[in-house]
Amino acid sequence: MDSLSQIVLGGALAAAIAPAGHRRAALLAGAALGTLPDLDSLVIPLLTRDPVDLMTWHRSASHSLFVLPFLGALIWWLFRRFGGGRVAEAPMRWFWAIQLALFTHPLLDAFTVYGTQLWWPIPVSPTMWSSVFIIDPLYTLWLLVACVVAWVARERLLAQRALVAALMLSTAYLGWSLVAKHQVDRAADEALAAMGLADAPRFSVPMPFNTLLWRVVAMTPDGHVEAERSLVADRGPMRFRALASDVEAMRAVADLPAVQRLRWFNHGFMKASVVDGRVVVSDLRMGLEPDYIFNFAVAERDGDRWRAIPPQQLQWPWDAAGRLRGVWARIWRDPVLHGSPLSPGGPAGQRRRVEDGH
Repeated sequence: MDSLSQIVLGGALAAAIAPAGHRRAALLAGAALGTLPDLDSLVIPLLTRDPVDLMTWHRSASHSLFVLPFLGALIWWLFRRFGGGRVAEAPMRWFWAIQLALFTHPLLDAFTVYGTQLWWPIPVSPTMWSSVFIIDPLYTLWLLVACVVAWVARERLLAQRALVAALMLSTAYLGWSLVAKHQVDRAADEALAAMGLADAPRFSVPMPFNTLLWRVVAMTPDGHVEAERSLVADRGPMRFRALASDVEAMRAVADLPAVQRLRWFNHGFMKASVVDGRVVVSDLRMGLEPDYIFNFAVAERDGDRWRAIPPQQLQWPWDAAGRLRGVWARIWRDPVLHGSPLSPGGPAGQRRRVEDGH
């Protein structure tokens, strides 16, 4: 999740657990601990400039459930042993305040589609429950308000009530996101089974800033199919459109270390295209066709073959404001009746409509 969400979650948890007389200190300590795991984004660039490494090392050791409990215990021991003051006055409360402020950070990250290496150093693919967008105001707002109230109210009962209520509301919102995802996945399963894709690898993810509109992607032998599902407007079967990948180019670069690393990281949800004489591999989980956030050039043409190059992350301009307007409109409008504002761009020859299983 975004830094603000992690800061207010850590602050709210620590302030709710620590003694009332320590509330402001707990808000500050929890905010710092809540953002501590993401400091790996400052350390990793000191170790590598490879963009694939920068992407896939993030949310690894610093987000591991095998690492953070020991880090939390060390921080607690240091403050109790040498810091004196508040931690020494209420050691058990501060122990759990520190642990939970750290521990909940990777768990919250795992609700996004980016993926979190909860079990590092075990080399399993990152966990991605993908039920909330990386920024979701309806998750963060309650925690932010509660932290402000707690800062002002300090030791008063109002502060504790605000913190507990906000933690309950934000947790309930995560629960709702899983319910919404289940509804979308069920509709997708039915539509994909009718298309002969019952066993196709797939994922679902909410569109930016909401949990009412979802995107579903399923892999096919020649690329992937995708569709949107509005829990407000859509009725009947989901309508998927097919999008092609350059299968030959993907096959040519499949054994490159960078591509293997990406496949492990994104669970194989990627496509290949040839752009300006280079093979570009795109992560399908983040973005909308044809505008994906993570695109890596991994090989270039060398006569009649592809030659590996140091990975380069590519970016190209896209109409973010227009896309967001389309997302908002799509929540409330059935595309069958009104036309979809999220139809993919790119050459028309590279896509075809697949509706009602045909």
